Amino acid sequence: MRSYLNKNMAKAKVYNLKGKEVEEIKLNDSVFGLPANDDLLHQVYVALSGNKRQVLAHTKTRGERAGSGIKPWRQKGTGRARVGSVRTPVWRKGGVAFGPTSDRNFKKKINKKMNSKAITLALSGKLRDGEMTIIDKFELEEKKTKKMAEALKNLKLKGTILISFAGAEKDIRQFSRNLTAAQNILTSQLNVFDILNRKNLIFSKESVKYLEDKYGKDKGTK
Repeated sequence: MRSYLNKNMAKAKVYNLKGKEVEEIKLNDSVFGLPANDDLLHQVYVALSGNKRQVLAHTKTRGERAGSGIKPWRQKGTGRARVGSVRTPVWRKGGVAFGPTSDRNFKKKINKKMNSKAITLALSGKLRDGEMTIIDKFELEEKKTKKMAEALKNLKLKGTILISFAGAEKDIRQFSRNLTAAQNILTSQLNVFDILNRKNLIFSKESVKYLEDKYGKDKGTK
């Protein structure tokens, strides 16, 4: 495990981009040491999934179908069933009565406290499961995608990867964009959906400090 929790305080090992351990740091328990709360995580994850959903399926109602509005034949005396329009759902090429429409709305509102709490729960879960790796700093020998790929290989991570870059590291972010095994995100935009959809989470010490300052109750804890 690259990171772990104990009864007193959350701790994590820090690595360099060559995969070597350089130090061990203490983490803010209010951000990285919370007990599991799967119900809240699930609620926020479902809401975020719904907010991302695009409504594509759409069937035309009788009001949207092309066709004359004239009554096809008189009401009585023809021996045929009465009908008022060629656009009736009963007829071929008519409107659809109960099909999906584009006006469906799957969006759900999440208040700020719930969202912040869920993010800290997701981070605590990643630390507890040993799926969080902390880097001392993102400094490449050469600013190339190849060097970033080599750095990830040195960390020996299995499964999908989410790399979170602090604001000061956004220039390095571009060198991870073309990596098929990794997705990148700014730490300021970190969310439950992206955290839970990737197995491994990579931070720098700068990102950890940002998260502790933003979500930590004890801002002075290091």
